[in-house]
This record gives sequence, C-alpha cells and structure tokens, in this order.
Amino acid sequence: MPLFDYSLLLTGQYHDMLVAGLWLSLQLLAVSLVFALPLALAVALLRLSPLAPLRWLGFAYVESIRNIPLLAHMLFWYFGAPELLPEGIKTWLYEGHIEAYSAIVALSLYTAAFMAEDIRSGIRSIPAVQFEAGRALGFSFLATMRRVVLPQALRVTVPPLISQTLSLWKNTSIATVIGVAELMYQAGQVESATFRSFESFAFASAAYLTVSLAITGLATWYHHRFPVRTI
Repeated sequence: MPLFDYSLLLTGQYHDMLVAGLWLSLQLLAVSLVFALPLALAVALLRLSPLAPLRWLGFAYVESIRNIPLLAHMLFWYFGAPELLPEGIKTWLYEGHIEAYSAIVALSLYTAAFMAEDIRSGIRSIPAVQFEAGRALGFSFLATMRRVVLPQALRVTVPPLISQTLSLWKNTSIATVIGVAELMYQAGQVESATFRSFESFAFASAAYLTVSLAITGLATWYHHRFPVRTI
C-alpha cells in the first residue's frame, strides 16, 4: 500500500464525495453570508436607534447570540426549534433538507451578531457632525444613515466583515454534528470506508486552507486598493 494514495483524492467515488462536500460547504458559506449581512446591518441600526426599546432589542440579540457557542445554536435549530412549528411545516422540513436549513439559520444568526458589532463600530467612526448635518437638512434617522453615514461607514467596515466571512467559512465545519454532508462530514465518511485517514483529512485541510487564503487575499487586496482614510 503506498504511503499516500493520490488516486483516492483525484478520481473515483471517494473523490466525488469529497468534492461534493466541498461544494456544499461553499454553498453554506454563500447562503449564510447573504442572510447574515442584511440582518447584521439591521441589528447595527437597532443598536444605534434613538429609541431605547429598539436599542435594547439590538443589544439583547447581540449578547444572547454571541455568548452561546455555535455548537449549541446548531443543535437547537436542528433538534429543538422544529418541534415548535406547526405539524405541516415540521413534516415538510423533516421530509426535505432540514439539516442544511438548520445549519444555515444557525450560521446566519451567529455570524450576523458579530458583523453587527463591526458595522456599528464603522458607523460610530464617522464624525457625529455628519449625522447632525444630515438631520439639519431635514433627513430622518434612516435617511441620514442611508445617504450620509452608511456609504462611508461600510467602506471602513469591509475589512472586518471579510474577517468575519473567514470565520464563517471555518464555522461551516460545525454543521457536521447535525449530519450536513459538508466537507468534514464527507471526509469522515471516506475515512470510515477506506481507513485512509491521512488522505481524506488532508484533502479537507487543504480545501479549508485554500478557501481561507483566498478570503484573506481578498481582504489584503481591498486594504491596499481602498485604504481607510483618516479624518
């Protein structure tokens, strides 16, 4: 038996399983990011709202989500939350891809809590006089944010948001605990079937590293292409 069986990774059934797992992990990353970003923006605006109840609502969301491990979120949305739904919806979920749906909900909510704080910090970095000028012109709170503050704040916020995307990518591996057939799950299946632990987990490690380096490279490129301007 060769020391490292390249054929296991390059062709055949097990290669297809690993590639399918990688593709599903990338889908989890993309879909969760699409849901997390607008939710994070909404929560950040809640935390900066002039109305105290809305500020407390945003605070409660961020603190309750961030202080519970992602694993607990994942297990809750898979085992607990579906039981609270009407019977028809619950049946539809269990007949479909409830594992993937639960993972997307958990990843989106968890990532949004961290991104919201990054966006809030970016908004607070904009001088208050610009917000006051917008209000003086007759804009509402949301209009001032949309027309004056957010275009500047989001540019400052992009680098930390890319870092959160990197964390989200690595966090997709936790979905294996609820049976989502992502990369780590498929690597485990291949290892169980072939007893080639090194090859299967080397593929998974290389895939995570490659995508992570691509995200890091994007952050580096953005930092040099659009440097943050100090005021």
